[in-house]
Amino acid sequence: MSQLGIDLSDILTGILPALPLQEPLPDVADAARLNQFLNALPAAIYMTDANGRITYFNEAAATMWGCRPKLNADLWCGSWRLYWPDGTPMPHDACPMAIALKERRPVRGGQAIAERPDGSRVPFMAFPTPLHDASGAFVGAVNMLIDLSDHQRAEQVSHRLAAIVESSDDAIISKDLNGVIATWNKGAERLFGYLEQEAIGKPITMLIPEQHRDEETRILERIRSGERIDHFETIRQRKDGSLVSISLTVSPITDGLGRIVGASKIARDITEQKRREEQINLLAREADHRTKNLLALAQATVHLTNGETAAELKSAIEGRLRALANAHTLLAQSRWAGADLRNLALEELSPYCAEDDDGSRVRIEGPSLMLEQQPAQAIRLALHELTTNAVKYGALSIPSGRIAVSWRLQSGNRCSCAGSKPADLR
Repeated sequence: MSQLGIDLSDILTGILPALPLQEPLPDVADAARLNQFLNALPAAIYMTDANGRITYFNEAAATMWGCRPKLNADLWCGSWRLYWPDGTPMPHDACPMAIALKERRPVRGGQAIAERPDGSRVPFMAFPTPLHDASGAFVGAVNMLIDLSDHQRAEQVSHRLAAIVESSDDAIISKDLNGVIATWNKGAERLFGYLEQEAIGKPITMLIPEQHRDEETRILERIRSGERIDHFETIRQRKDGSLVSISLTVSPITDGLGRIVGASKIARDITEQKRREEQINLLAREADHRTKNLLALAQATVHLTNGETAAELKSAIEGRLRALANAHTLLAQSRWAGADLRNLALEELSPYCAEDDDGSRVRIEGPSLMLEQQPAQAIRLALHELTTNAVKYGALSIPSGRIAVSWRLQSGNRCSCAGSKPADLR
């Protein structure tokens, strides 16, 4: 843009000195064509006399200023107000055109902000050039203003995108069509372990394990055809040689003419996601296994239960299933780490643990012992059956009956259980 301004300003400097500095340009064929030429240009162009009074401006200048200055009266610049690039007010006599006139020298690329009467602002770059007549006398200056709005917006977007890329947790990498790394963000450094200076200029295959090298060939073929690759799950290798599971998105990069010149890659670490998926699958398989075991145990319980009447059979089955359910609850509370034998015994015998004059009817003794699922369910059923028998026929069938349950650990992780009762109990 700067170079374009210099070239156009030089052309205008060569064309305009011989023209009278007034508006409109002289009504002759050459002047008319020049007037058409200047009004067709997208750049704002205007002229002043040696004292800085504006003598000509094209339509692009009027559009940029948002107003039409008074010819041969308004000085230096047609802008309603001017500001320095940092936003502080700029006096009109300090603008680039005023400097060029006062010092009688070209000013190339001076920047300022013009404010229109409606309050909108336009950043611009100015290229004022002094004008001399055929005798070499200084007669004024011509200025070209280039609107920088689009350029600044593009720069802001570019800076914003660069900040997003740099701060992203994902690895964002670009490469050319030969697979050579061109850019490398902080996320890539964290994910793969290579610093930017270690990665740029190196082949992307340094991240690909040998058994996955053919993936890169297929990816580049699809990129050359303009295809985007979304969420491709694969394995890559870090600097330290460790492997990492990633989700890869690859998009073509085009130049100003729309030609595909490379690819951008976004790699996301999905190691934790894969671990969670494996854990869920493991838990699902374990839940399926435990459910089948529980149903098989329930089926066996029903099959082995007898009763003289339907009511007795129903009550017996309900009691045994309730015992299984209670054991299941204890196992679930420990997240299937196991069920404590003392808790199993207490839960089954708790209805008979009320105090009386002679002390507790139930005494439970033994070390803390965590049982796995199947032993816990089996022992809970056994405790249920023994308690049911004691209620019907044994110690718990009479008010004075007492029950003692004890266990101890033996060598080889074996457990020995015993029940005792006083001699006067049935």
